Amino acid sequence: MSTTIDLPDAEQTRALGERLATVLRAGDLVVLVGDLGAGKTTLTQGIGAGLGVRGQVASPTFIIARAHPSLGDGPDLVHVDAYRLGSLDEVDALDLDSTLEDSVTVVEWGEGLVEQLSENWLEIRLERPRGGDGAADTRVARVTGHGPRWAGVAIRGDEPGEG
Repeated sequence: MSTTIDLPDAEQTRALGERLATVLRAGDLVVLVGDLGAGKTTLTQGIGAGLGVRGQVASPTFIIARAHPSLGDGPDLVHVDAYRLGSLDEVDALDLDSTLEDSVTVVEWGEGLVEQLSENWLEIRLERPRGGDGAADTRVARVTGHGPRWAGVAIRGDEPGEG
């Protein structure tokens, strides 16, 4: 599964996160890739809203990982910022595999560090075009599913995904 979605502003980035939450389930690993300011935390805020979790979803840059318990019957959200992690040993020290089965785990800056946690993961590459065209908030999300979990799952930019 692979798709490209235009995101004209931060609100559409959050809305994509809410749509993603409709197909996410406990055990899912989501790896967010993108430069500073690309919208990784904004997307995660939408995922948190869609999952109906407790607490404000904010970048966990300094605490590395934050758990947001579900307020309903859905999975918890574990939000990780791997920006300050420099090795697989530091990722292992977070013990993410102990919560992976019961939560949706979203990892910012996780490319090359966390994919080994699961045979299935969803990679979302957020690109923010630079230039003087006046579209400062415009982003593009390239969503790619890895592993059998994501075969046949459709994620669209204009309506809830199908799972």
